[in-house]
Amino acid sequence: MEGLPQNPWAALAYLVAGVCFILALRGLSSPTSSQRGNRFGMIGMTIAVVTTLITHVPSTLSACTYPGFGVICAGGRDVDWSTVGLILAAIGIGAAIGVVTARRIAMTAMPQLVAAFHSLVGLAAVLVAGAAFLNPGAFGIAEAGQIFTQSRIEMGLGVAIGAITFSGSVIAFLKLNGNMGGKPIMLPGRHVINLAVLAGILGLIAYFTQDQSPWVFWTITGLSFAIGFLLIIPIGGADMPVVVSMLNSYSGWAAAAMGFTLHNTAMIITGALVGSSGAILSYIMCRAMNRSFISVIAGGFGGDSGGGTAAAATDRPWKRGSAEDAAFLMSQAEQVIIVPGYGMAVAQAQHVLREMGDKLKEEGVRVKYAIHPVAGRMPGHMNVLLAEANVPYDEVFELEDINSEFAQTDVAFIIGANDVVNPAAKTDKSSPIYGMPVFDVNKAKTVLFIKRSMGGVGYAGVDNDVFYQDNTMMLLSDAKKMVEEIVKALG
Repeated sequence: MEGLPQNPWAALAYLVAGVCFILALRGLSSPTSSQRGNRFGMIGMTIAVVTTLITHVPSTLSACTYPGFGVICAGGRDVDWSTVGLILAAIGIGAAIGVVTARRIAMTAMPQLVAAFHSLVGLAAVLVAGAAFLNPGAFGIAEAGQIFTQSRIEMGLGVAIGAITFSGSVIAFLKLNGNMGGKPIMLPGRHVINLAVLAGILGLIAYFTQDQSPWVFWTITGLSFAIGFLLIIPIGGADMPVVVSMLNSYSGWAAAAMGFTLHNTAMIITGALVGSSGAILSYIMCRAMNRSFISVIAGGFGGDSGGGTAAAATDRPWKRGSAEDAAFLMSQAEQVIIVPGYGMAVAQAQHVLREMGDKLKEEGVRVKYAIHPVAGRMPGHMNVLLAEANVPYDEVFELEDINSEFAQTDVAFIIGANDVVNPAAKTDKSSPIYGMPVFDVNKAKTVLFIKRSMGGVGYAGVDNDVFYQDNTMMLLSDAKKMVEEIVKALG
């Protein structure tokens, strides 16, 4: 079939690239090996790109000979260097944009950057599917003008998943970037509309196998763009970690589907790895929130911090503390566990927080950081921020590894977190977060809770009993400003 690499070395190169991608995922599973994982990923992608260029450049360089300094291909045709130049120029432009973005983007903006990248992967899948549909002969997927049935299935699924990924990622980006509110936007009859549109897409893909009329393909594309918007708009801020990992999975499956259309083994392998790992991560995120995947998509859970029972919060007695109080309590402690959340990211307080930890360690205090799986707006958000601030990896612990230590801890220091430390998840069956694993900060001898005001609640829209415990001291201020004052008080 035209387009398939004939050189056996190409298949071997794609296999090596696939192994590198697997090693990259393995490396990224731990902070201590993440840099090595990134390097494997870059090596694998370089091998895949170079191999694809060599085997798919016009006139197929794999069938060429190299007399002197020239390049002569089968049939006496020269390589179309103008096309090669355009490809290399596109790669150069993309690389330049990537370098500039990586240097300028703040770590606190990483979730929306990831969402933006997912949208580009989805759009690329749509463009490839559109090009294949308009000129199937160039892709080797047609005979006498008729696209092969299996290619129609691949093309239909690829354009549908790609369009959903693109439009869904755009909405996720707007929500994460603050251009849209985090509160769910509930459309009337949304479940019926979503099911009808999804059924229509699947039905049209089935019909596309029998009729390759342009209206069928472009209707699939249009409906897929629409359902991406409709699926993500009702999802609130609390579910954003699941949404990000879910869109990551979608982008992988879109790439895999297009890999079949392009006869590119590397895209199939890479897409399958990204798709499956994203799906597994989405499952882990859902378990961490005690939510099913279907409930995330259909439920619209989570809203802005101004809703829920905020009005009633100030009616209950609570204790207010100062930076000096917090500095004294922590300097006298044997162990302090810090629980960061999205509020820390918004305040960009990770660097001064590490400085506070260093000051405490100079006083002989053991300092540990407790990271909840869904803290922040994407999987690993808090780990990334702490790594940026050079917090030692051996001081960072996941929920299951540290939760039992709160009962023997002198001070639990909560900065920007709320729902992930709310005991209602274990005690109140009527709570929307009931069953969600949370940190047992209420068992610590003293709880220091940084919060902007007592008038707000978490993204789940429920009040937190920890605020009103006898052992809790509320530190009402901007997170970064409060920690800076604590550092000054520590001397």
